[in-house]
Amino acid sequence: MGTSAPQAPQLQLAEVAGVLERITYANEETGYTVARVDTGRGANDLLTVVGALLGAQPGESLRLHGRWGSHPQYGKQFTVENYTTVLPATVQGIQRYLGSGLIKGIGPRFAERIVEHFGIDSLDVIEQEPGRLIEVPGLGPKRIALITAAWEEQKSIKEVMVFLQGVGVSTSLAVRIFKKYGDSSIGVVKNEPYRLAADVWGIGFLTADKIAQSVGIPHDSPERVKAGLQYALSQSSDQGNCFLPEERLIADGVKLLQVDAGLVIDCLAELVAEDGVVRESVPGSDGEPITAVYLVPFHRAEISLANQLLRLLRTDADKMSAFGNRSDTPVDWTKALAWLARQTGAELAPEQQEAVKLALTEKVAVLTGGPGCGKSFTVKSIVTLALAKKAKVVLAAPTGRAAKRLSELTGAEASTVHRLLELRPGGDAAYDRGRPLEADLVIVDEASMLDLILANKLAKAVAPGAHLLFVGDVDQLPSVGAGEVLRDMLATHGPIPSVRLTKIFRQAQQSGVVTNAHRINQGLPPLTDGLPDFFLFVEDDTDNAAGLTVDVVARRIPRKFGLDPRRDVQVLAPMHRGPAGAGNLNTLLQAAVTPAREGLPERRFGGRTFRIGDKVTQIRNNYEKGQNGVFNGTVGVVTALSTEEQNLTVLTDEDEEIGYDFDELDELTHAYAVTIHRSQGSEYPAVVIPVTTSAWTMLQRNLLYTAVTRAKKLVVLIGSRKALGQAVRTVSAGRRHTALDHRLTTGQPVHP
Repeated sequence: MGTSAPQAPQLQLAEVAGVLERITYANEETGYTVARVDTGRGANDLLTVVGALLGAQPGESLRLHGRWGSHPQYGKQFTVENYTTVLPATVQGIQRYLGSGLIKGIGPRFAERIVEHFGIDSLDVIEQEPGRLIEVPGLGPKRIALITAAWEEQKSIKEVMVFLQGVGVSTSLAVRIFKKYGDSSIGVVKNEPYRLAADVWGIGFLTADKIAQSVGIPHDSPERVKAGLQYALSQSSDQGNCFLPEERLIADGVKLLQVDAGLVIDCLAELVAEDGVVRESVPGSDGEPITAVYLVPFHRAEISLANQLLRLLRTDADKMSAFGNRSDTPVDWTKALAWLARQTGAELAPEQQEAVKLALTEKVAVLTGGPGCGKSFTVKSIVTLALAKKAKVVLAAPTGRAAKRLSELTGAEASTVHRLLELRPGGDAAYDRGRPLEADLVIVDEASMLDLILANKLAKAVAPGAHLLFVGDVDQLPSVGAGEVLRDMLATHGPIPSVRLTKIFRQAQQSGVVTNAHRINQGLPPLTDGLPDFFLFVEDDTDNAAGLTVDVVARRIPRKFGLDPRRDVQVLAPMHRGPAGAGNLNTLLQAAVTPAREGLPERRFGGRTFRIGDKVTQIRNNYEKGQNGVFNGTVGVVTALSTEEQNLTVLTDEDEEIGYDFDELDELTHAYAVTIHRSQGSEYPAVVIPVTTSAWTMLQRNLLYTAVTRAKKLVVLIGSRKALGQAVRTVSAGRRHTALDHRLTTGQPVHP
């Protein structure tokens, strides 16, 4: 008989107690964290700890369970498998714990005073006799009430946290679960774990699935399969699709869930019967019918948007009748356009004249065209003529920056679509079919950004007889959200009239930015020699390209052009990951533009550190914040940060101050660099674009075109000629899965 090979000994589980000093690295997707822990041997002798620590905060006393090991470069370290937080037992530990910002109302200053006064009994006093805190100099009733409430919340959350950590939920997610469900948290997690994916932001199906396994839900449970199918559709909508072909959904479900196709097919049928999804036959890309499966909100929105656009087009009412043929005194367009030229100081080109007439005589219309073709001047002309006839004109755009630009251009007030509709918590709009906008003409700029859900809310708010004009560049990237609304409205043989501006005006021809945008759109390489506003720095190595990007933003552009690196310069990266991706560039740019300074408060959250002066962006729609919600893509600057109050303030591009508690900081990310997708609708004086081979799969013509057209004055490309050539040559693969063009073209939208 042979003998089996000797197996490597399994390292014994060990326990380590200490205070979390600092987090040096944290991956928010995997939870993998590298941290330094003070185990009592002094701050200069810290232990390196690696593993599942996401959610733990500096200052917390931790009991770590894991295994000892050694790293060839970093030496002895401890690999954590799970951890619990414990209350510190020494005066120094108590002061560090209270001063860490974990308890709202106590920062380092008050922590020192409390411990100075109560010593080792400090935590007992807060727990049992909080009224005695008045003995501490400077602590008033208001702050004591804040501290007491925060301590009570910590206590009530503890039982839930212990349970959730036992089933593998990180501290930060456990806090969010508790905020959502309160005392019902344990029951929901035990009995309905897949609810978490739908109800709690930051918990997707994969996290909910791990929790479900921990609480004993079977791998082939129908609830698991149905939740997985809805997750697959949700993931697809994040990629821009309104539906998935049934065959593709079944294949994705089998791959995701690792179960038999028969079970997936049966569960899909159950979902349809329960109205969890909608199944419908629609034309495929080749015109042949396919079976589409929609999440309910997208199906409703697609039908509703088609119905509403057709209803607006077909109504007999006309709030702009002064410009129509039915008017008693029809407009003499020769005189009107001559008057307009005198007012604006410039004559319209023939295609611009056609666009002006279209917007004022058709109830729904689209104006499209590239940079330098006069879209903006055409819009200004439309507004000028409409106002001359005393029409009520309402202007909107999907982002704050675009709305601001529209307002400056026309001299009339413009707002974001969200603010115009007064969206409320839950996403319902104050204006809809029952209460339409008071407007004769609604103009929406940057319409390529409108996703299906928002376009539907907008169309429903336009009164019958009012005119609705969509303005945008159809060659840019489609919306971040699901749908291709602008492209679907421009579909051949569709009912919505449109004008495409193609003539580049002489003044615009002198701009390297405009010239190269059109070259890229035509599949030609950009000109990069001898232009004052368009540059290429060749750097084949991706890491070096990242360093050069930082140097260009922080030093070269400010020195040569006098532009502010935070306010005027925007880095637009093809993707988030990689050395020259937005994530890494944000870390490098923050260090160069807003470095840590003595006495400047900061807050670490996951892998990010927030400081006053940071440029940040919101990464989810939050209808609860601000006057009318804060939306994915909103950009701002951190203007205040308090470790005692545990919050920071962001001044947005819309000049609104928004407060964030520290446990909400996963809604924010830095915005020194953003992905090109996130830059849609925005315009910046200068744009810097890393174009490297590490982003090969993302390099496409409409991506590069969109990035270049975001610049008003200056474009700097940094990277390799090979990557640039790939981006110019590669046409985006295929259309998104939508059926809006079909519903509009048939003229009789299918009803569910």
